[in-house]
Amino acid sequence: MIKTILFDVDGVMLSEERYFDASALTVWELVHSPQYLGLKGDAFTPSPGETQIRAVRESVFDRDEVLNLIKSRGINSNWDMVFLTFSYQIIRLVEALKAKLGAEATDLLTNQINRVQVDQLREWACAEAPDFQVDYAAFTADFAKGTAQKADMLLYLNQIAWERCGVKTEMFSQSSELWELCQETFQEWYLGDERVPSSIGRKTAQTGKKGFLTDEIPIVPPAEMIDLFRTLKEKGYTLGIGTGRPSLETRVPLSELNILEWFDPDRIVTASHVLEVEEEFPELAPMSKPHPISYVKGLLGLSTPNREAVNFSLPIANGDEVLIVGDSLADFLAAKSIGCKFAATLTGLSGQEARAKFEEVKADYIFDDVRGILTIL
Repeated sequence: MIKTILFDVDGVMLSEERYFDASALTVWELVHSPQYLGLKGDAFTPSPGETQIRAVRESVFDRDEVLNLIKSRGINSNWDMVFLTFSYQIIRLVEALKAKLGAEATDLLTNQINRVQVDQLREWACAEAPDFQVDYAAFTADFAKGTAQKADMLLYLNQIAWERCGVKTEMFSQSSELWELCQETFQEWYLGDERVPSSIGRKTAQTGKKGFLTDEIPIVPPAEMIDLFRTLKEKGYTLGIGTGRPSLETRVPLSELNILEWFDPDRIVTASHVLEVEEEFPELAPMSKPHPISYVKGLLGLSTPNREAVNFSLPIANGDEVLIVGDSLADFLAAKSIGCKFAATLTGLSGQEARAKFEEVKADYIFDDVRGILTIL
């Protein structure tokens, strides 16, 4: 009998569209802004209109083909999506520079890449490869050659660096300075100039971004979500959250929609909490989904010490008492690790097309949207 229900946020309560928009804009800035690579092919602005945002996303994610591949391999973090997409273009640029600069260019891939190295790449690209063409669609073809899943996808960039540039490196990983640069730049886009300082401790590097935090798109009418969570709460279920969003990006929109109040405050687990666990146990990073830690913390409560959560015995003995509700393969894999029930909502990126995938992996329940939970309880 189910007693605890843990919900993902994106693709379950809130549309992922704005996150994907912000991811695409981040890559676009890193590739085309004069403050970063400054490559030709598009004119960058920190305040694009809706029409331009749609065009940028269609280009950067190749009509969502890139997104679909990344999500199908179990990657659920927008930070990782940005890192993968931008790093791939860096490798291609170094490949083009190798013809004239040789080891001077390829050696750059063997060490950490931060703003200094990005500036160097911009100078080289302008002087030595002025005709270099960004090719976002090539990402899908290169990654389709391998079978890397989840966090191994980030490491697979090292293999691509070897195949394209003939350089052996282990630089591409979540613990890299380049990953941090991608993460912080994404936060600038999603939060906007006003909220960035409280999130990452500095002002936006390129001002003029209004952010998407107050422009969220609820999947189900807010009044109906409130009725759902109120009903579940009144029936005695313990409600928690396990999301890849940082705390600010979780609490602000859900509070504005009057949804947050129905969840146990001790069981609202975000990417901010996962990062804290990674800092305490760096040898276990990355711990974003499909790693189960966000849901384990949601099950045990934030007041439970991180060490106890990390060492918690899985699969749990009372798996029938816990239900995870998510829209992605990463959520399913986390639930499988925990040994609990899983309900898939067909309101993520793939929509109804995801039904076949969830049927194939034998998800316990498949709903058109989160309201379907009431049919099984």
